Amino acid sequence: MSEKDYTVPALQKGLQILEMFDGHTRTLTQAEIAKRFGVSSSSLYRIIQTLTNAGFLNKVSTNTYELGSKVLSSGFSYLASREIVELSAPFITKMRDSTSLSSHLAIREGTENLYVFRALALQRLSVNVPVGTRLACQITAMGRALLSGLTASALESLYQGKRLDDYPDPAPQTLPDLIAQCEMERKQGWHMSASDYSIAIAVPVYGYNRDVIAAINVSGPEAMMSKPHIQDRLISTLLATSKEITTEICGTV
Repeated sequence: MSEKDYTVPALQKGLQILEMFDGHTRTLTQAEIAKRFGVSSSSLYRIIQTLTNAGFLNKVSTNTYELGSKVLSSGFSYLASREIVELSAPFITKMRDSTSLSSHLAIREGTENLYVFRALALQRLSVNVPVGTRLACQITAMGRALLSGLTASALESLYQGKRLDDYPDPAPQTLPDLIAQCEMERKQGWHMSASDYSIAIAVPVYGYNRDVIAAINVSGPEAMMSKPHIQDRLISTLLATSKEITTEICGTV
């Protein structure tokens, strides 16, 4: 039996449908999807309904679909991150160049933030987290920026049965602490964490439905990053960079 005989045609078509959406193609009708395959619209009905019921597609109007939130969560988040990295990298690198600080991009997988891109600092004293590193969301500025798009009830569901007191202060020790901190930081629009004589400041990056799909940060030595006027400048740079990335991904803010 050849390798080709092991493929599942319906699954293959479903994945190809998801790949049709990008920063420029935000919605597609069932007829448009069928036209790309060169098949009748009715032949794709069951596949599209399966993707919609599973949350990978979202029906926005009659026979018109956009990517669903499931594509940007759980295991699919890493696949989605490839496009996010490609579109974000020039802006993160520019931010690194303008600040001379390490700059990173991360996505959320469950209760962990996964680092998917970094721009190494130009200065000798720097904080560089390798791509592929996973850290608990609640202990980092990047992680809490990724959590900032979740409601209190969504946070309760996400952390149900999980201990938060495995990490020392200033990390939140209980779920109410985490919810309160995320709410406070969400209102101020940025997140900060300190560890090992370094400080990181992070902000979320938004996707098609204003969902938080990633986070970016700058990090550097505490001696420099603790100065209020430097923090203000870095926060402005981060927010501007996030807006640029969101515009690039979505086509419009």
